Amino acid sequence: MSRMDTQPDLSLIIVSWNVAALLEACLRSIYANAGSLALEVIVVDSASTDDSVARVQAAYPQVRLLTQTENIGFTRGNNIGLDAARGRLIMLLNPDTEIVANALPTLARYLDEHPAVGIVGPHTLNSDGTTQPTKRRFPTLRTGIFESTCLQRYAPRRMLDRFYTNDIPPDATAEVDWMQGSALMFRHEVYHQVGALDERYVMYSEEVDFCKRAKDRGWQVVYLGAARIVHHGGQSTAQANARSHIHFQQSKLVYFRKHHGRRAAGILRAVIILNYVWQLAEEWLKGILGSKRELRRERVRVYRQVLRSLVRTV
Repeated sequence: MSRMDTQPDLSLIIVSWNVAALLEACLRSIYANAGSLALEVIVVDSASTDDSVARVQAAYPQVRLLTQTENIGFTRGNNIGLDAARGRLIMLLNPDTEIVANALPTLARYLDEHPAVGIVGPHTLNSDGTTQPTKRRFPTLRTGIFESTCLQRYAPRRMLDRFYTNDIPPDATAEVDWMQGSALMFRHEVYHQVGALDERYVMYSEEVDFCKRAKDRGWQVVYLGAARIVHHGGQSTAQANARSHIHFQQSKLVYFRKHHGRRAAGILRAVIILNYVWQLAEEWLKGILGSKRELRRERVRVYRQVLRSLVRTV
């Protein structure tokens, strides 16, 4: 029987763009810690201009390299990988992650031993070894209004603790609503039932939506603290980024429109717009008063761009 006729235990899908060194470290950690799993590693290269493709071809000829002619984004790139995947299990993995010890066999074994569980995610660490928050409850309109807005400081503590699953210790095993898409393992059967990632989410919320559709089909989503990975790109930066803000808020509105209806999405959109108006005014005033003027100018520029995008969002 040929290699192509044998179904792999696990297909790993990595969407990469101009992160050659990180991607190589990710692949090295995968093959060093796969245990007895038969792997299919699929790298979807989103038209990188560095030497990512050449380095993968030279060091890892066994990788299925799907090169694209343009930057197609995270969601569409994963869908290309999903369409090509043949494993009985599938894992979406960011290129800036590294597998720790036996995380892959541990995650796969958990799925094999728990037939009601469709999706499982690991304990994710930042580069400095601290825990990265990757497990959540599904957002409600109430949490959507408070989360990532200037109102968050006034949110009821109990509500935020539940949303962020602060009651679940990092090393625990617990059922949750969704896990961050930087490292997400699931059954091929789940993909067949649920379908591809929704490409209306350019970035952010696509994994929330995927887990929601899986849970609506009766599958459980589990956080497995015994399996660990490192996610180097997960720590926040001090500098505001317009595109990141825009994608985050637009994806949030797409999710609420899809799962909570147009009225809820309209209320949330109004709150988000008022939030950015307030933040813009606050940063402008701080700049006038002489506090970190360069930073304030940059944030004002970013918030203006975000507001323009939100006003155009229907």
